[in-house]
Amino acid sequence: MIEIRDLAFSYGKTPVLKSITTNLEEGRIYGLLGENGVGKTTLLTLLCGLKKVGSGTIRTDGENPFDRTPSLLEKQYYLPDEVAPVNVKAEALAKERGRFWPLYDHSKFLDIMKEFETDPSKKMNQMSAGQLKKSYISFALATGCKYLFMDEPTNGLDIPSKSQFRSAIMKYTPEDSTIVISTHQVRDLENIIDPIIILDKQDVLLNATVEAITSKLFFDYGTVVREDALYREMLPGGFLQVCPNTDGEDSKVNIEALFNAVHTHKALVKDMFKNE
Repeated sequence: MIEIRDLAFSYGKTPVLKSITTNLEEGRIYGLLGENGVGKTTLLTLLCGLKKVGSGTIRTDGENPFDRTPSLLEKQYYLPDEVAPVNVKAEALAKERGRFWPLYDHSKFLDIMKEFETDPSKKMNQMSAGQLKKSYISFALATGCKYLFMDEPTNGLDIPSKSQFRSAIMKYTPEDSTIVISTHQVRDLENIIDPIIILDKQDVLLNATVEAITSKLFFDYGTVVREDALYREMLPGGFLQVCPNTDGEDSKVNIEALFNAVHTHKALVKDMFKNE
């Protein structure tokens, strides 16, 4: 489990994160959402120990990630948005680097590459951007890490590859793992991320499961304008509206509409979910 308490971080005199307090539980795939510049990548690098917190604490299974202890490093992996096109065959790089993670499974790496329809014997500097990204995703999943942090993993992937990515995440990650995926491409991941974290400038506006979200908010796909709507957009033949769920109705979360509703009514939504 990852426990974040009163976390703050600044670049010089420019604050990025301020008083962030939240927990990241085992067996969850967190979607980390937010506008550009709110600190999504910064938070990921703090979680994996690449940056030191300004104040507050992060504890992963009781350890401080910035201490970079072997016991913690061997069970976490960070996949950045931009990956290096090195002059090495993908399978050779994976086998060499895999030695740092005790649960790394090279046969799993090859299986995932096959599902991604990417040749592991090809040099990575000769791959397309999509093939390169899929090679690094395959390695990340093959490490078997308990904690996996991924920054915009679907960037550069075509439509079939995005479907393959969703399938691979569900198939090849341990049940007790904690996965945090930062993304702008919410529709790419809509069916696999749960809980959803919405990060604002220096604050967490929402950290809630889909079940908790639908218990408090109703996503109405209808033709009648609702006066209690927190957010509304036109659809062909009607509207998509996000409203307080006063009647306990079931609905399907639309993450883009949720994001817009949260940002339009920050204080209201944060108070609505304060005990989640």
